Amino acid sequence: MHIPDGYLSPSTCITMGAAMTPVWAMAVKRVKSTLKSRQVPLMAIGAAFSFTIMMYNVPIPDGTTAHAVGGGLLAVVLGPWAATICITIALAIQALLFGDGGIWSFGANCFNMAFLIPFVAYGVYRIVAGNSEPTATRRWLGAALGSYIGINAAALAAAVELGLQPLLFHTANGTPLYAPYPLQLSVPAMLLAHLTVAGGVEAVVTGMVVKFLQLHNPSLLIAQSASKVSASTPFAGYRKLWWGLAVLIALSPLGLLAQGTAWGEWGSDEVGKLVGYIPAGLARLSGSWSHAPLPDYALPGPEHGLWASAAVYILCAIIALAIIFLLTNLLGRFQSTETRSPENSGQED
Repeated sequence: MHIPDGYLSPSTCITMGAAMTPVWAMAVKRVKSTLKSRQVPLMAIGAAFSFTIMMYNVPIPDGTTAHAVGGGLLAVVLGPWAATICITIALAIQALLFGDGGIWSFGANCFNMAFLIPFVAYGVYRIVAGNSEPTATRRWLGAALGSYIGINAAALAAAVELGLQPLLFHTANGTPLYAPYPLQLSVPAMLLAHLTVAGGVEAVVTGMVVKFLQLHNPSLLIAQSASKVSASTPFAGYRKLWWGLAVLIALSPLGLLAQGTAWGEWGSDEVGKLVGYIPAGLARLSGSWSHAPLPDYALPGPEHGLWASAAVYILCAIIALAIIFLLTNLLGRFQSTETRSPENSGQED
């Protein structure tokens, strides 16, 4: 679902980034006002989970691949605003460190995955779950259904963004300048991948994790829970979640087994082979960020064997986890500094 650089015109990218700016501002404001010390390690787990689950590529019947995002799950546990921050962090690390997604298209990718998924999923979840008890069946069913609808809403948005490019931006003779796929192709192609496979994966993962939380830590499913965990001991209270994340990272090389590229994420050379030409704008912008230290989650240079590639894949996940943990802790410290007043500076949070 990532839209690479060059698929969207600069004006589209700027518009999408501008649309996300107030969302990011509101997300920071809301999280600052509600963030509890217990949520700092939980946000780290959430962002790392989203990053890692996106490494698991799954095959699609048309020969492409897709992946889950985890946005619905984060919205259920942390709330949609915190989920927006978590997924934005994950997408930023993907783009800057691994060249996955794009710099120009960062705003569009965040709009689709960090905004639409959590808010649509959370809305459906609240409708289905209602005021039911945290352990009610409606909770995990609502979370699963919301995640399924949320990721498909994001896929539809991405398909429309791509499909509008040849209509709006083309040469005098009608040749597309950026994404060359019209709406009648982009919409069914993107929805095929997510209605049939990626959405199901997203729903199953979300439903299973929420069911696990219902059995082992239902307080995480209560909005504004009063339970707290010291930010200085991030394993306390979340040990099982950290172990689950560790297993997810260790098994992440399974994502290398899926053959093919996600629909709409081909490089400019691949696009040239598919449609017979390379759009001028795509050729110009596709290499705008060529400084990713670990491009495509691999070491620069010649291709490595399967075992070496798997080891580097795990290393990439560990590096991302370390950065995510650092950023979320900085966010927690910033929030504590901003909200602590002289009157309560000597009191416990």
